[in-house]
Amino acid sequence: MKMRTLVRARTLLAAGLVGALVVPLTALGGNSLSSRTTTISSSKLATLERQANLWEIDQIEVKFHKATSTHNLNLMMSLWAPGAVFNIDQQTLVGKTQIRHWFATENKAFQPQNHWESDTPTYKEKIHLYGDKATFYYECHFIDPATAKVVALAGVTHTVQKIHGKWLITNSAGSTATLSP
Repeated sequence: MKMRTLVRARTLLAAGLVGALVVPLTALGGNSLSSRTTTISSSKLATLERQANLWEIDQIEVKFHKATSTHNLNLMMSLWAPGAVFNIDQQTLVGKTQIRHWFATENKAFQPQNHWESDTPTYKEKIHLYGDKATFYYECHFIDPATAKVVALAGVTHTVQKIHGKWLITNSAGSTATLSP
């Protein structure tokens, strides 16, 4: 008899818990809950997509400086779109062939005698995102590790675009460093 009462009490408790959960949810209506979930998910998805794009664009700067610090022309050129335009030192370079030649022959950071480390303080980065296009400004601080001195400063403004799922530089203009410390 005691066992039967215990089983009955457990059954009633379980039924009560299920009822306590199901009744409020059905009162909301199936479509209402579903549409709220979709709206919340879309909003979160848009935020996550924006954050992912900003991170991917920021990686252009990271790879740019890794390429200059290691004299890796292939890594540098992987950042540029095929028809990219680069305005630097009163020259307009069009296409990856001309841009590659400039880095290989004129860019001081790529010169074999210079073993500089290059970096950008993050507070000197500015990204403005417009869908699948963006503008991206940062400064390049070139440091000679032997002397721990800054040997060169430069600024660059890139126009970048997401092409076939990858952010690439489509237009760039070098400048003097303009943001103050």
